[in-house]
Amino acid sequence: MSDAVPLGGPRFQGEPACLYREMRRDHGSVVPVLLDGDLPAWLVLGYRELHQVTGDPVLFSRDSELWNQWANVPDDWPLLPMIGHRQPSILYTVGERHRQRAAMISNALEAVDPFELRHHAERFADELIDAVCASGETDLVAHYAMLLPVRVLARLYGFPDEDGPGLVTALNDMIDGRERALAGQAHLAGSMGQLIADRKKVPADDVVSRMLADEGGFTDEEIVQDLMVMLAAGHQPTADWIGNSIRLMLTDERFAASLFGGRNSVAEAMNEVLWEDTPTQNVAGRWASRDTHLGGRRIRAGDLLLLGLQGANSDPQVRTDASTLTGGNNAHFSFGHGEHRCPFPAQEVAEVIARTGIEVVLDRLPDIDLAVPAESLTRRPSPWLRGLTELPVRFTPVPAL
Repeated sequence: MSDAVPLGGPRFQGEPACLYREMRRDHGSVVPVLLDGDLPAWLVLGYRELHQVTGDPVLFSRDSELWNQWANVPDDWPLLPMIGHRQPSILYTVGERHRQRAAMISNALEAVDPFELRHHAERFADELIDAVCASGETDLVAHYAMLLPVRVLARLYGFPDEDGPGLVTALNDMIDGRERALAGQAHLAGSMGQLIADRKKVPADDVVSRMLADEGGFTDEEIVQDLMVMLAAGHQPTADWIGNSIRLMLTDERFAASLFGGRNSVAEAMNEVLWEDTPTQNVAGRWASRDTHLGGRRIRAGDLLLLGLQGANSDPQVRTDASTLTGGNNAHFSFGHGEHRCPFPAQEVAEVIARTGIEVVLDRLPDIDLAVPAESLTRRPSPWLRGLTELPVRFTPVPAL
């Protein structure tokens, strides 16, 4: 389509909310877009339309093999980690087998002791703050938010702590979808495979051991793929949730109380971010199983539909006054919807890690403030995930614990 919008570029790094408004004005609730290599897709920005797509797994399937563009996809396409081809992970499994795999993952995460989870999150958060608290300044993205979730998750899954830094680098490379994406994916797969081999020999009280003990008859390859999905979905969006929430609390007067210990304000800021500045902006995706219509568009069998989570969250038919606080309303799409939404136990793990991470910062660095003008803060150039490239702050130096 000649008026298709390229899904990428500096506007996603700046203020994508303006871009989504322009897309909605010019194209309606379902927007023709172009992926890397000029591959066509549809971006679903309407709240009602996104609810329809995510709520009908038969018409709008998660089976990526339906895509009518695979013949045009090169082997080194940087988005392959985001849009898998013949990938045996839960993301692209449908029907009863998907429900079995979702149950396996939910059961393995649900068995995580909530007190143990918070203990790990607090311990790692304190260690990270200890490393910077005497200096009076730090970058809360590079030296804190980007390191915390993966360290907690690695411990829950069964990884040794020293594997954490390598996992962070590989995850970021894979999710950014650039030249190192495939190398990052390969590093993760190798790490997961080694962990599974170790846990087969010596089971432990961890997520991977519980997945291996499941009676669903899953192969090692299936578990490796699901672990990669769990780590990617659990780390980067949670890191961005921490960074985006702290940014909001430092720049928006509605949350000034948070900086003086107001615990409710932390939860409110986190929920507001899920509406206004959600870490997961767009998700690939769903594939039409037959010709259909959506939002006034004719969708062909095999067309790719991208889930515009942030666009739907800011749909003016839903948020008529975006300046008012949402008051705890969690009808956003930030964790997805339908049978392929983020499992509730995974959502709870992410929320505990993010909230603990924010509270430790406020407890340990009570007079924290931005070290640069708010308007100078920049975002990673990704249409998929929205997070800060850095969050420089200053504070009164305090001794390490």
